Parts: sequence; C-alpha cells; structure tokens
Amino acid sequence: MNYLAHMFLSDGSPEALVGNLAGDFVRGIDVSSLDSEVRAGVELHRAVDRFTDSHPVVMRSRSRLPASWRHYRGVLIDVFYDHFLARDFETHAGEPLKVFAAKVYSALVAQHDSLPPRLQRAAPVMIEHDWLQAYSRIEGLEVVLQGMSRRARREVALHESTGVLREEYTALQEDFDCFFPELRKFARQHSV
Repeated sequence: MNYLAHMFLSDGSPEALVGNLAGDFVRGIDVSSLDSEVRAGVELHRAVDRFTDSHPVVMRSRSRLPASWRHYRGVLIDVFYDHFLARDFETHAGEPLKVFAAKVYSALVAQHDSLPPRLQRAAPVMIEHDWLQAYSRIEGLEVVLQGMSRRARREVALHESTGVLREEYTALQEDFDCFFPELRKFARQHSV
C-alpha cells in the first residue's frame, strides 16, 4: 500500500499518522530513537508491507501489468490501490478525504522537527501538491507518478502506467475490493 492507505490504517493520532507515513523514510535511521507512537506506526507500516507483498490478490493485481513494468509492479499496484481508496474514501473512513488529508498535513507541520530528514524534505511538497487528494483522480496519479519517476534510480516514465490502470480498471478495482477488508482486519489485529 502507498501513503494514503498506510495512514488510514493507523489509529489516527498525529504520532501514528506520522509513524505510518515515516515507514518509507526511515531507512538508515535507528528506529529505537523515535517516539514510541511513531515507532509503533513504523512497525505497523512494515507489517502492512509484508502482508501486502505476499498476498495472493495483490500478486494477481501485479500480474495484470505488462512485463515491461516488472521492476515497478509492486509500487504501481500500491499507488493504484491508494487511488481506489481515495476515490471511495468516505465509504471506507466515514469522513471525507479532504478532512483526513487536512489532519495528516496538520500532523506533519506540527511534528516537522521530529520527522526523519527525508520526510522533512518530502512533507512540504506533499502538502503543497495535496498528494493525498490527488490519488482520487487518474490525472492526479499521473502527477504523483511523475514525481516518483524523478526520484527513481534509473529513468522511467511511471506516469505512463495509468494507461494500464485505465485498461484494467474494473479488474484492479475488484482486486482492491477483495483485498482491502483483509488488510484492515490484519492492521487492527496487529495494532492490538
């Protein structure tokens, strides 16, 4: 799962929101030095990634992408699944995505000084370009994926993958609808 899902699966406290997001930004950092709630969020993030990466439905979704995307299938499916979550966010969360995004952005601003350095640099860009709400539209995904392309180690036009999303939209939506309840259950059990 990508940023939106990770934060959605947190307990909603500012520290948990930041911790669940920080999981992608703490490589090379001593996690034990983090606040306990942030550290718990990082641990949940990692557990969610392991669960997701090995789940048969997610593997089926990855197989829907052409071989030309093989090195990026996991990342792309994570982003596509965030699209489906964002598109129907209020149904899943009981609140509008705009409200949730504002909470996340507020937590990032309030805790800026304690964020891992990479997240300190990424957070203002995320807020300025409203990444979380951008996920709800394919055009927004293209912008997010262009940004990911610029940060990739080798040149790749990830935004072009939205053509596959459009072609496989119904099948990928069905995969997400099958997988996401299981992921929510896993996250609740892991957090107990």
